[in-house]
Amino acid sequence: MTKRSSIAVILAFTISCMSLPSCSDDKPASPAPGRIPLIADHNCTSISEVPEAWINEAKEVLHIAYGHTSHGSQIVTGMEGLVGFLGSLYAFAGGGGNGVLDLRDRPFSGASDLGNPDRSSWAAATRNYLNGHSDVNVVIWSWCGQVSSATEQDIQLYLDLMEGLEAEFPAVAFIYMTGHLDGTGETGNLHIRNEQIREYCRSNGKVLYDFADIESYDPDGTYYVDKRANDNCQYDSDDNGTLDRNWAIDWQDAHPGEWFDCPSAHSQPLNANLKTYAAWWMWARLAGWDGR
Repeated sequence: MTKRSSIAVILAFTISCMSLPSCSDDKPASPAPGRIPLIADHNCTSISEVPEAWINEAKEVLHIAYGHTSHGSQIVTGMEGLVGFLGSLYAFAGGGGNGVLDLRDRPFSGASDLGNPDRSSWAAATRNYLNGHSDVNVVIWSWCGQVSSATEQDIQLYLDLMEGLEAEFPAVAFIYMTGHLDGTGETGNLHIRNEQIREYCRSNGKVLYDFADIESYDPDGTYYVDKRANDNCQYDSDDNGTLDRNWAIDWQDAHPGEWFDCPSAHSQPLNANLKTYAAWWMWARLAGWDGR
């Protein structure tokens, strides 16, 4: 069995067994028959709960291609910082090997992220890359700020293109993603379009890395989107229309030694920490861990 075929078997098992939990509390409204979504969100940010054996299994079986620009780099810089914080168990490199995860950072040609240079070039770039790299079995792309300005039709195009790639490459796990927070709150277009992506993934048994949800909560579970939180973790603490506090800086100051410093584009280190923990939860689940 090829590496690409093996991940297809693992993925089918992981998301087809209705008894297996998702880290998210969200349940599909109208699930595709026999499938539940696999959602990495703010509930999936406890790295200590991910068994070491499944971290190692992910390093054995996953071959990941990740396309992104600056906001999406938070996952990569956070993963780099985690190695210094918790050790080489979490090591990764393009091509993998020697006990490190194979994560290929920005390997695509012809597109930079899900909206650059336009809203469809990433799909062609993915197709071209997969046709030349038969070992890759996981593909993930992030947005920059394009969900904020997206229409319902724009997001439907994204979903349709993802579906097309899934049909064309059934042995590859394609990871959907939401757009980063922009300070417009629960009534803003960003939140509405992110909900469109979430509902589609819930209803159709997709794999979703919920980028926006992860940065909507601090590690204690306090929610900030209703306080107009943005990508820098600033929020309106007293509902006067001004973003006057920063939940990540506040938490970091109150919890020395419980987080690691790292570059975090447009944001704070804690945000990249949480994105990294959720990413490793997702890698382990894609490798076959049942989340228990």
